[in-house]
Amino acid sequence: MQQLLKGKNVLITGGTAGIGKQIALTFAEQGANVAIFGTNVERAQQVVEEMKQGKPEQKFLFEIVDVSKKSEIEKAIQDILGKWESIDVLVNNAGITRDGLLMKMKEEHWDEVLDVNLKSVFNMCQALVRPMMKAKQGKIINISSVVGLTGNAGQVNYSASKSGVIGFTKSLALELATRGICVNCIAPGFIETRMTEALTDAQKEGILKKIPMGRIGKPEEISHVALFLASDLSKYMTGQVLTVDGGMVM
Repeated sequence: MQQLLKGKNVLITGGTAGIGKQIALTFAEQGANVAIFGTNVERAQQVVEEMKQGKPEQKFLFEIVDVSKKSEIEKAIQDILGKWESIDVLVNNAGITRDGLLMKMKEEHWDEVLDVNLKSVFNMCQALVRPMMKAKQGKIINISSVVGLTGNAGQVNYSASKSGVIGFTKSLALELATRGICVNCIAPGFIETRMTEALTDAQKEGILKKIPMGRIGKPEEISHVALFLASDLSKYMTGQVLTVDGGMVM
């Protein structure tokens, strides 16, 4: 079967766990050379080893990067471009939560979430837009959330950051549409990751009542949509937000 990303060079932030890790593994299976950004060396090494299995002709690497720091991003991207010459697909997946009601929220929890979830998207895209424009092609996939569309009590910082990602995606898509670069967004619902594992049984029960399909999603159900957006199957598609949420937002 034809590999949809054969020979493509891909960079994924937050690629050491959860949705980001699954996107990395899926893209590797589809023939891509994959670089991941993360903050945990052991997990990054493990993901690279998993991607390598049975793929001696492909290239895999990781960089330890704080994506809220512009200087760290620029250095890491230059390192990758020095080895690969181009990055064809960027997946902005890095994200954190610091939940709490607004009246009790610490300012540093607001700043931290906005820096990692939203400012990182600005940092990554600004660093890569020029090389992509020079190549006259590229795919940028930003991972938002359904709460960026609906809001969620106790998550004003997270919801604001994910709404910002959506607005950023649409605006950048307009800027780059004539340059052969597609910019799209995925808004996952509740997916089986470390974030959802931390929920209590009562919280999970409440969430399931909001999902028409009656179950929490799996990371591969996001990675398959990311694969579609990264491949030539979606080359006439830009500025879109795809919700993958079991029907929560219709």
